[in-house]
Formats: sequence, C-alpha cells, structure tokens
Amino acid sequence: MLNFEEELKKFQPSLEVEEAEDAIYNRDLTDMTDILIEMMKERHQ
Repeated sequence: MLNFEEELKKFQPSLEVEEAEDAIYNRDLTDMTDILIEMMKERHQ
C-alpha cells in the first residue's frame, strides 16, 4: 500500500510547471474590472 505522506515528501514539481506559473503570474492581463473602470471613465468625460 502507498504511504501518501512519504510520497508527498518526495514530490518535486517539474521545472515546466514552475516556469509556466511564473509566466502566468507575471503577465499584466486586462480583466473585467479593468474594462468596467475604463468604460466608467469614458462615460463620465
């Protein structure tokens, strides 16, 4: 039977996952909030 605690201790994420995570978190993406703020600014001009 597997000892999940021991397996979790051995786990190391692959470099590809860490690189992808950095790329995702470091991008400045426009989200719905940004779009709504821009629309409100344009409306009040």
